[in-house]
Amino acid sequence: MEFTLKDKSIMITGGTGSFGKKCVEILLKIGAPRKLIILSRDEFKQHEMQQQFNHPSLRFFIGDVRDRDRLLRAMDDVDIVIHAAALKQVPACERDPFEAVKTNIMGAVNVIDAAVDSGVKRVIALSTDKAVNPANLYGATKLCAEKLFVQGNTYSGSGGTKISCVRYGNVVGSRGSAIPLFQQQKSGGVITVTDKRMTRFWITLDKGVEFVLGCLQTMRGGEIFVPKIPSMNIMDLVKAIAPECEVKFTGIRPGEKVHEVLISPDEARQTLEFPDRFIIQPVHSGGGASEWNEGIQLSDGFLYSSDNNPSWLTVDELQEMSAST
Repeated sequence: MEFTLKDKSIMITGGTGSFGKKCVEILLKIGAPRKLIILSRDEFKQHEMQQQFNHPSLRFFIGDVRDRDRLLRAMDDVDIVIHAAALKQVPACERDPFEAVKTNIMGAVNVIDAAVDSGVKRVIALSTDKAVNPANLYGATKLCAEKLFVQGNTYSGSGGTKISCVRYGNVVGSRGSAIPLFQQQKSGGVITVTDKRMTRFWITLDKGVEFVLGCLQTMRGGEIFVPKIPSMNIMDLVKAIAPECEVKFTGIRPGEKVHEVLISPDEARQTLEFPDRFIIQPVHSGGGASEWNEGIQLSDGFLYSSDNNPSWLTVDELQEMSAST
């Protein structure tokens, strides 16, 4: 019998962020949740969100994923946890590495422990392309978190909590991303670009949320789900947003890659391809998760990188995306 979201009690950690707000909007639109719990640290953002949605199924918890006891309390009578809380600004994580570890790694441990102890049915955690061959601390903490969530299934055992991850690329219009930065710089007539070769995977917020909710319904535990999404070249993005502006090249920043990777050759050995996604199966079997027998096994040495992607966004498509942010 297929697992559905209908009449479930769902908790979103970091629920006042861009992902959380869009996820709440979509879940309320489809009428799925019996109860929808938002856990975050920011009381003002929770107040704004309560005013925006004003729905009887919404519950708000002030709390931090660093606090295991608070998570245990919040997860009482919860069926599903969507873990979106993270410190994700690369410079901030480099500047305050202890804080990044406490939230992104120890927070992951707390979410797993609390979910297993509370009898939560399913946990899905958000990850990033920066977790693959990480070049900065943020990516390293997310790689560690992925390992914790995948192997967390051995702690829950057969019939217990199922835990999986979703890994995707840059979200169009998210805070700190290129589109809002270029739109801001446009009025000054100069756009700053680190390197003209730069490519990135790109996904809209709506599609990111829809992918996560779809994976929640099909997950078996221990997988990392990777959507097939298009790439963009940074100079095409400049043409789409500010073609008349001067471009100033500033050089690659510490911890920044020229191209991002969603699946490495080492992971390809455990990866199955489907029409719209890849599924990376766990290296170590254990827990109650069942393996995927469907899909096509990737060839040895396969690399899913933003520069070798068969799908690319055109300037017109980028203009349409930037206009909607």
